[in-house]
This record gives sequence, structure tokens and C-alpha cells, in this order.
Amino acid sequence: MRHLVISSSFLSYIFFALGVFRIHVQANGNWLNAHATFYGANLSPTSLGGACGYDDTFHAGFGVNTAAVSTMLFRGGEVCGACYQVICDYRLDPKWCLRRSSVTVTATNFCPPNNHGGWCDPPHHHFDMSMPAFFRIARQGNEGIVPVLYKRVGCKRRGGVRFTLKGQTNFNMVMITNVGGSGEVKGVWIRGSGSGAWLPMHRNWGANWQSNADLRNQMLSFKITLVDGKTLIFLNVVPSSWRFGQTFASRNQFF
Repeated sequence: MRHLVISSSFLSYIFFALGVFRIHVQANGNWLNAHATFYGANLSPTSLGGACGYDDTFHAGFGVNTAAVSTMLFRGGEVCGACYQVICDYRLDPKWCLRRSSVTVTATNFCPPNNHGGWCDPPHHHFDMSMPAFFRIARQGNEGIVPVLYKRVGCKRRGGVRFTLKGQTNFNMVMITNVGGSGEVKGVWIRGSGSGAWLPMHRNWGANWQSNADLRNQMLSFKITLVDGKTLIFLNVVPSSWRFGQTFASRNQFF
């Protein structure tokens, strides 16, 4: 009786091929194809808040694993604060991709199109990542762009949702940060302790929401709805002694 002898190298190849097959099956389901670059080589990664309005991504609760996303993903700023799991597509670029490595990034900026076929032009899906995030999935070298697979994931944040008050007199602008769950804010309402009525706010830009009501010297409450329909109320999270420029952290969080 003859026995089949299989070398360890052949088995390694089989397991690798099965791993690649598994990833690409998921790409047809939950995973989507995109490309990634990195930016801000000479900048602090905490300063890459850009079009979402985050002055400091660390202060906003997002750390240094952040990315600017292309037009197809940005959706006018609705995506600000959303989380994506990104892996480098080793099958397509084994020279520069790190195998079995992934990174979760928060969308904090917009990668603008140049309308000349650039990677951030529609219909491309593109992540222009902070350097620390990019080198979690790719080797350091001369390669400027790598193929990636990505999917939306829930955001895990420390502490509660934060509210930074901006504006002046009867122009209230609130930057909402450190949002968990889907991370994507769909609607915001504000209520002063002197009125009792919920007033709708509208997105001014990025993560900044605006109301024209004069709510000075009042405790402020907020109601937030995410794109997945989850809603939380943050009662009296801001004291009546608030001043523009201050940030207040709640105890409530989306999961």
C-alpha cells in the first residue's frame, strides 16, 4: 500500500491560499476594495482633523489611527467619526502589504478630488491614512499606495460623548466627538433649561452642529440620533455657567 507524503511547505501554501480565499470571499460580502496612502509625514497625527473640524484627534477621543476618506465615503461630512477596519491586500501586493495585519481607523478628514483621475476622485474608494495607521498594515519603503480591503465596524470609545461649545451670542455651534456605536451622527437636537422644547440643529460642517437660539446662562441638554437609528438623550450635560470654547464630557455612550 502506497502512502501519500505531503511536505510541510505544500501545507503552508495550502493554508495561505485558503486564507486569501477567505478574505476575498468576504470582500464580495462585508469587505470592499479600496486603496490607501498616507499623509502628514511631517505633521503630528493628532492635528489631522481637517474637514470634520476636529482640532485635535486625541482630544476628540480618536487617537492617531485616523484617515481622510474620498468623496464616495465622505458624504458631506456625515461619515465624520465613523470607524473602518482596513487590511492590506497581500494577494495583490505581497511586496508592500503586511500579512494578517489590520487597523481600525476613524474618518476625521476629507480627501478632495482633483478631477483628473486621482485616487480620491469618484468613483474610487480611498483612505489617505495617518502615517502610524498606514504602517500598521504596510511595510515602510518607497511604495506610496497599496490595495486594501475595508469594512465598517462599530466604534469603541473610552468615556462618554463630548460636546465642545463654539459660536457667539445667538449662534451656537457644537462639535460632537468621541461617539461610539456606528459613530455617524444623523440628527442633533438641543434644549435649554429655560425653554423645555427640543430645537433641531443642522450640520454646519463636519462634526459641527448649529443652532441660532440664544441659550446662554442655561443648562444644555442634547438628543443625538445615529444613522442606524439609535438615539440617546444627554440631560443637562452642560451647566448654566458654560462658556464658548469649553468641552463637556457626558457619562452616556453609544454601543
